[in-house]
Amino acid sequence: MTIVRSLLLFVVAAVAEIGGAWLVWQGVREQKGLLWVAAGMLALGAYGFVAAFQPDPHFGRILAAYGGVFVAGSLLWGVVFDGFRPDRWDLIGTAICLLGVVVIMYAPRT
Repeated sequence: MTIVRSLLLFVVAAVAEIGGAWLVWQGVREQKGLLWVAAGMLALGAYGFVAAFQPDPHFGRILAAYGGVFVAGSLLWGVVFDGFRPDRWDLIGTAICLLGVVVIMYAPRT
């Protein structure tokens, strides 16, 4: 159950951070206004709390592993919201990053 909880927290963190950054991008770069920027800032702030609920006690490990989740989530976000189409190198790189997440977070430790 701990791994499932951890994975769900990574998904929530990805939605908050990537979504928040996307909202800021939309507000500034696409000129959608300050409400979009404000919503993005709130989402980015919420992301800051999510990592604290990960079961592993080491901040550096959590943030390092989240980097791999962020890579995969960012590409997926681009596909869903911006019509981005990853090429095979994007997919291979994402697989490598997610393998790193598994090793960092879930490798057996003594």
